[in-house]
Amino acid sequence: MSDRPTCYTSPKLVGRDIPEKGFKGLFAREPVKAGELLTLYMGNLIDGATLATLPPVDQVHILQIEDDLYIQPLREEEAHYVNHSCSPNAGFAGQISTVALRDIAAGEEICFDYAMCDGSPYDEFQCLCGSPNCRKRISGNDWKLPELWVEYDGYFSTYIQRRIEKLKAQAKVK
Repeated sequence: MSDRPTCYTSPKLVGRDIPEKGFKGLFAREPVKAGELLTLYMGNLIDGATLATLPPVDQVHILQIEDDLYIQPLREEEAHYVNHSCSPNAGFAGQISTVALRDIAAGEEICFDYAMCDGSPYDEFQCLCGSPNCRKRISGNDWKLPELWVEYDGYFSTYIQRRIEKLKAQAKVK
């Protein structure tokens, strides 16, 4: 396999170990302006049945991009080091790209809220992000929280945004 990257990571970012957490993260090596492109995800497209056959260690960097459709990384790349936070500094622009929600300082870890892209239970966990508004438990249903619709408006993955619009329409009908 080629050493050529299959994902894009902004040259302003760098992946590194987070020893106190036991995993890697993606960090700004220099300031990033709000709206700047951070990452583009690519890899093998797999469905939920295939995802279910993968060992848990291979599910860590999976990105859900549609109902029952996921991107499985071809290999370890820095773009996949973006971790969850209940107070994110990154969000989605479409299905496979992330952008800065606000200006990001050098040294700051790049994080998005998994509610922005996860719509199934494949990646549920106890949250230890430490933010003041931490939800404590992250689930594949967090995208249904109306307070997040307001907070992350315009930064949900496209398929999650469609789901939100459908729920809003159903609520107006009732």
